[in-house]
Amino acid sequence: MRACRLTIKNFRGVKSATLLLPKHGVLIGDNNTGKTTILEALDLVLGPDRLNRQPPIDEHDFFRGIYLLKPAAPPAEAAEAVEGGGEAGPLAEEAAAEPPKIEIEVTVADLTEEQKGKFGNYIEFWDGATDTFYDEPNPAGVDAATITEALRVAFLGWYDAEEDDFEGKTYFARSLTEGDRPEPFSKKHKQVCGFLYLRSLRTGSRALSLERGSLLDIILRLKEVRPQMWEATLGTLAGISVASDPKLGISPVLESINTALKKYVPKEWGVEPHLKVSNLTREHLRKVITAFIATGHGDHAAPFYRQGTGTINMLVLAMLSQIAQDKQNVIFAMEEPETAIPPYAQKRIVHEVRKLASQTLFTSHSPYVLEEFAVEETVVLGRDGEGVLGQKAITLPNNVKLKRYRQQFRTRFCEGLLARRVLVAEGATESSAFPVACRRLAELKPDTYASLEALGVCIVDAGGETDIPGMAKLYRDLGKRAFAICDKQSDPNKALIEAQVELLLMHEEKGFEAMVLKGAMEAALKRFTKVIDWPQDLAQKYPDPEAQAAAALTDYFAKSKGNWGIADFLAQCSEAEIPRWLRDAAVKLKDACLPAPAGGGQAAAPAAAEEHPEAVVDGAD
Repeated sequence: MRACRLTIKNFRGVKSATLLLPKHGVLIGDNNTGKTTILEALDLVLGPDRLNRQPPIDEHDFFRGIYLLKPAAPPAEAAEAVEGGGEAGPLAEEAAAEPPKIEIEVTVADLTEEQKGKFGNYIEFWDGATDTFYDEPNPAGVDAATITEALRVAFLGWYDAEEDDFEGKTYFARSLTEGDRPEPFSKKHKQVCGFLYLRSLRTGSRALSLERGSLLDIILRLKEVRPQMWEATLGTLAGISVASDPKLGISPVLESINTALKKYVPKEWGVEPHLKVSNLTREHLRKVITAFIATGHGDHAAPFYRQGTGTINMLVLAMLSQIAQDKQNVIFAMEEPETAIPPYAQKRIVHEVRKLASQTLFTSHSPYVLEEFAVEETVVLGRDGEGVLGQKAITLPNNVKLKRYRQQFRTRFCEGLLARRVLVAEGATESSAFPVACRRLAELKPDTYASLEALGVCIVDAGGETDIPGMAKLYRDLGKRAFAICDKQSDPNKALIEAQVELLLMHEEKGFEAMVLKGAMEAALKRFTKVIDWPQDLAQKYPDPEAQAAAALTDYFAKSKGNWGIADFLAQCSEAEIPRWLRDAAVKLKDACLPAPAGGGQAAAPAAAEEHPEAVVDGAD
């Protein structure tokens, strides 16, 4: 069993989306893209306990918070529109339209025999080869190997004006269009499907309590264990009077309150206040009973939720794996398994959950989690300004072989996949030095400059000038905004790069070090020579490096190429000491990433102490 297709309309930040889900996959994208919304949508449709919450949805679950119709235009305005050459149709349609609804539909394929028997009247056929429903008039076609039984389930959420509250229900989707009346998809139906959702850092607080819907309660229900403990426990607690010893000072205060109370009300109204352990009801006990776990080497035990975050998460995972083992056929959705858990445990989580569940869907920002999924199992999400959420498949360019992608995933590819904006750098020097320069400039003059982190830009080392076009294409095809920074290129390679990026930052020197040395102030070079731990060979070659600052640092930067030498130099410069090209490049990138200020103004250009007309920002316009 697996959820193979998900459609969403008007839910949270998503105006519309149609997604095809892999059997096992990881959903990735920048923060606030819609990863959690997808899992929450699945939970609304398939989660057996979600609709127990009253109301199941609220104002913020509607796209942009709109759950009411806009007022219809007055008749006078409608008449003016017609007289002015407009059409009255849209106004009439708006007046007759229904209020916005949340609509979510999930297609569940690869049904078990139990599910086929349970949902027989609503089963359809899904073609895995085309990711569409089989609707040909030839019944024999369903015998094809790629076609399997499937079920469509829908959630509808709306605002009920009469009740002044929100409503939400799940239905067999087919009954909404083909039946005489919608057929509810009940909690018992959902339990047959078996959807488990572990929210990031939000499940552990009640996992080992007996609250309804907690993980322990789910396990007990699956095992058909009904603990007959309530009467005995309530009777024991009823016999315990808390702080009744007069030496404690509480009972005399309560007695004085009782004496004062008798002056004003008869006994029947209520007297004799005293303290008890709890409310002495089953529901209250469900909330306050919790498991204790021994900590350290002694006998001391503490509530499980007071353990470390990583321990709690692993405990929750162990309980979920117990649920999966008992049901044998579940869809398991999990947010950020890396939270407070070391890398080796992250990998263990992915492996174990994949073995236990018929389908697993993760969200993650961890390279250790992401590299456990094949390229085709990685779903890259993107959402535009209108709320349309889409997915992209990773297509490796010709110069990025699968072996290289896997070997360099953590160091070269992962961060770019998780970002909205990617700056592809020619080599290690650019990728280490340019972010430092931007950060330093932002510290010195924040109104003019911005760090790459503040711009939401990830810098990626392409590994060479010929690899820049392919690397930029990889991210551009995934819907990222791609930029590039490099040394002077040949005209053919420059054209290849410009075809893949919206902004090319290219200086006129044949080396980043040469550009920095040529554009930096002599005072900054001499100051830097005093703080370097000079290598022995260079110390012998330049006994007084300050006197030969340019020559000595040329050799030093060549020797420390890609090893933060240039970055360390730029980090100690003032604004005027940083080469003009870098200042201009920082402003160009900021202008490309941030919208222009109101009124059409542009960010101020950095003041330059020295002019270097040969250092230009190419391809920025």
